[in-house]
Amino acid sequence: MIGGANGRDAGIIEGGAAMARARTRRPTTRSASNAVKDSSQSLQGFDLLDLAQYTQEKAYSATASKDFHLFFVGRDDVHDILKYVLSRVRVSLYLNMFGYDDEELNAILMAKVLDPNVTMLITLDKSQAGGKHEKALLDADRQHELAAFNTHFAIGQSSTHQISHTKGFVADGVVGGEGSVNWSAAGEGTFVVTGTPGGRGYKAQNNTQTIFTDADSVKRFQAELIAEHMVAQNQQEQITPNARRRQRRLRVAKG
Repeated sequence: MIGGANGRDAGIIEGGAAMARARTRRPTTRSASNAVKDSSQSLQGFDLLDLAQYTQEKAYSATASKDFHLFFVGRDDVHDILKYVLSRVRVSLYLNMFGYDDEELNAILMAKVLDPNVTMLITLDKSQAGGKHEKALLDADRQHELAAFNTHFAIGQSSTHQISHTKGFVADGVVGGEGSVNWSAAGEGTFVVTGTPGGRGYKAQNNTQTIFTDADSVKRFQAELIAEHMVAQNQQEQITPNARRRQRRLRVAKG
């Protein structure tokens, strides 16, 4: 009887495991992470399941949330996750990023800042704004007057003059991203071997990246990003009051 009971228990466990595997949420199709040149790709039909292909398991647990997922640098392909979301922005991007040193993500953002159909608010921390990628954004702002393209930059600190340590964004008003990840090769754990962590020269910090679609969280985070941008903008204006307005007057006078 004991052997029979054990056999039945083993069968139940095995059957339960099979059912769990059957319920595992997997993406139906794979698509390129960077869709910046494909206008047919957007976030309007976005599902967190789209990002399962970039996890170590290539699938989510059957119990995984449908509106929030946590990814791990050094395990999941966080670099491609960020590329997937940001390259599909078609309406708006509200971003506050403390560490900004990623060539590919910078190229995606540069394409967006010159697109008048995309409204962008970008906030950078004052102590980190001297890097080459931040400089490229600022040079583009000076050269093209990006406000005319619905892109607005601000460099500053928190309201109490501490670092602006937020590392997140809201894309198209429907997808949020936030975590400890700075935009750098080590910060994101950018893969040097296709599809897997590790390999010669691979570096990964201990970081986490969340992507979420919960409507209340997205709305509240977007409001916070706007508030942080306005604080930084006000700080800039106190340092150089009406500088841009004076520049515009000079151009009008010369014209």
